[in-house]
Amino acid sequence: MDLLRSLPLGLYLEQPITWLHRLDPRLKLAWLMTFLAAPLLANAFWRVLLSALLVLLTVLALIPLRVWRQQMGWLLTLSFMVFALTTVLPDGLKTRHQPRLPVDELAFAQQPNKLPPAAAPLPWYNPLAVGKPSVSPPAGTTPTVLPQPTDYRYVVFKSRWFTITKRSIALAIRYSTLLFTLIYSTNLFLLVTSPEEITAAIEDWMSPLRRFNLPVTEVALTLTLSLRFIPLVLEEVQNLMRSVSTRAINWRKLGWRQALQVWLTVAERLLENLLLRAEQIASAMKVRGFTSPNEHQVQWHQFRLKWVDWLAIVTLTGLWGARLVWGWEL
Repeated sequence: MDLLRSLPLGLYLEQPITWLHRLDPRLKLAWLMTFLAAPLLANAFWRVLLSALLVLLTVLALIPLRVWRQQMGWLLTLSFMVFALTTVLPDGLKTRHQPRLPVDELAFAQQPNKLPPAAAPLPWYNPLAVGKPSVSPPAGTTPTVLPQPTDYRYVVFKSRWFTITKRSIALAIRYSTLLFTLIYSTNLFLLVTSPEEITAAIEDWMSPLRRFNLPVTEVALTLTLSLRFIPLVLEEVQNLMRSVSTRAINWRKLGWRQALQVWLTVAERLLENLLLRAEQIASAMKVRGFTSPNEHQVQWHQFRLKWVDWLAIVTLTGLWGARLVWGWEL
């Protein structure tokens, strides 16, 4: 079991280098924020369009099929399951609630014994009240059902077990597209952007906060170390899982108490190994004379806007313009 290969989410693709790799990381971060913020208060067509745009970007970037086939397949399956389940579930439309007891019981008790006469019922076939109203239809006739003025139907499909309405379909599109956009846009960003570029882009976007004496460089360094520490965590978990599997433990004979003790021992060992790795990283930084991020700042990436970056800026501006004009939810 290789966790570094069986868990493709959040890993960086070093080869081959696509045109998404060459984009400025600040623009890629802006595009990521666009995919996360544009679905808010958007209509169903816009949400589906953003999901299709993510798939189109993956195909046009010529990313190998082996990289995104498995993760996109599972994510699309999960999104379709959420769509189908939300469609057949009740739409949660609010209904009027009438309390069992009156709001003011004292005022209700002081009402007169003689109630006012009931209002005459409205005519069933004469809404303009022309002539003498009739309460009941003539004998031997059936009441006339007036046709609907439009072709709108709230209930799309109704069967014995479930009912599909307009609102349930809208909720299904909203939840499924939000799930796909949230997970896959973040994964695509991490797939084509190295951890150093991510931290450099975040530090560049956070540079105006230095006027308020905020430690922007320290935050960027902490984020860089945390992103570099993730593969080490996966490696330690993988080694411990292999060490447990090679011992051929019979879990049925152990019982739940002894099995719990074994897993607690494994978790304790994992924590010790991670703390040891963190101490080794800190010792390596001290040996190299590291005192503060401001004095030992390393330029991981040189920001230069190319023609592809300017094209991405124009496309992003047009996308937000279309979102503000046609993308609002009615």
